[in-house]
Amino acid sequence: MKSVLFLLLLCYSVYTDAQNQVALQQFSKGYTKPLDIQNCGDSRLFIVQQTGQMIICDSTGKRINKPYLDISDRVFYNGGELGLLGAAFDPDYASNGFVYVQYINKNNKIQISRFKRNASDQNKANASSEKIILTIDKPPFISHNGGCIRFGADGDLYIGLGDGGGEGDPYNLSQNKASFFGKMLRIDVHHGNPYNIPADNPFADSAGYKKEIWALGLRNPWRWSFDALNGALFIGDVGQDSWEEIDEQPAGKGGQNYGWRCYEGKHIYNDSGCHPQRFYTMPIYEYPHSDVTGECSVTGGFVYRGTKYKAWYGKYFFSDYCAGIIKMLTITGKKTTEQDVFNGDDYAYTSFGEDYKHELYLTNINTGVIYQIVPAGSKQIADEKSIINLEISPNPSHGNLVASFVNEKIQTVTITVQNALGQIFYKQSLNSNAGKNALNVNLHVPPAVYYIIFTSADGGALSKQIKIE
Repeated sequence: MKSVLFLLLLCYSVYTDAQNQVALQQFSKGYTKPLDIQNCGDSRLFIVQQTGQMIICDSTGKRINKPYLDISDRVFYNGGELGLLGAAFDPDYASNGFVYVQYINKNNKIQISRFKRNASDQNKANASSEKIILTIDKPPFISHNGGCIRFGADGDLYIGLGDGGGEGDPYNLSQNKASFFGKMLRIDVHHGNPYNIPADNPFADSAGYKKEIWALGLRNPWRWSFDALNGALFIGDVGQDSWEEIDEQPAGKGGQNYGWRCYEGKHIYNDSGCHPQRFYTMPIYEYPHSDVTGECSVTGGFVYRGTKYKAWYGKYFFSDYCAGIIKMLTITGKKTTEQDVFNGDDYAYTSFGEDYKHELYLTNINTGVIYQIVPAGSKQIADEKSIINLEISPNPSHGNLVASFVNEKIQTVTITVQNALGQIFYKQSLNSNAGKNALNVNLHVPPAVYYIIFTSADGGALSKQIKIE
């Protein structure tokens, strides 16, 4: 396959996006399909790679090349929502060394497993120490597997699972009380073999219910989190055709039915056999899909409980994966107010994360960069990426397109075109001018969805999804 790329240099003044209230400061780089960020209670960050590894970076962002955990030999990954999807460190990790992961196994089943830290190396877990906690047969789809697992303040493990995939929950699993799918589960992994059902689970004594169910009626709780201050649960539930939603659950109070597939957000989707809306728990916030902004898929984040940026304290940060927009939600009683605070790369930001001090981070699955979220204009962002405002047109195209971006200085820029599996179809390094640059791109590749990634010599990175017809 041959690709021809011509660089046209057009110089303009440096572009600054005045609407951004936050910025993404590059913290660490060099990852493959980074999908999740976790901490174990110390200054390290653990980056979960969808391909089956966990990689450590230290408090300065320096990446340790040797994986903390590598289970790629047992993870099924060929793109999409498969692979190693999430991890959670035991609350008593410092003593017991246990880390839990959720992945799709080679039999295409959802698996929750426990691994143990190497006794002589704190930067290594033993791949041979796997203990299977839960295995769940999947419907014949690759999507809506959830992937976020976390421990609550109660010491129990919470597991978020989507409806199993397919448009409109075709098997009606989210409302099926005898199914794990479309649910939040809660299990006690510190007792029993492999676990116990907590006695206060809301359906522990209810006939016909899976006793592990903590809440139901979700479509795909891709990313969710606990408020570090009060334990409230915030769920980013990915919508179907029209609405994305944020659900809030008070600490320790399960049993909610969030309404899918009867309702998408607060709106009727398929009410066959359903109750009126008052019988369900509606989201605290919803937003529509938009042809203008491109918004179409929520990525849940965190309530900010760090100490560096006092104006953010108590605000909930989340994003839209399709549009690359970071949003900030202010919750006052039953009133919510939303602000768009950053507009970045489309189809790139897959997960937020916290360090042990509750400062916020973000993954870029395409460029392999981990960003720290900081205020726009802060002195702390002197190393902020110097290439900005990437635009692609037309998109979709037949392979002939124009890519434009703004570079704040003269430097080398590397252009890469890859598919969702990370297979590279084109890569070239070119010199670019300060100001606006435009590229004529002629790609001879099979029709599919690709990602075009621009990486600057100073470590900046931008990406866009492109569709070749």
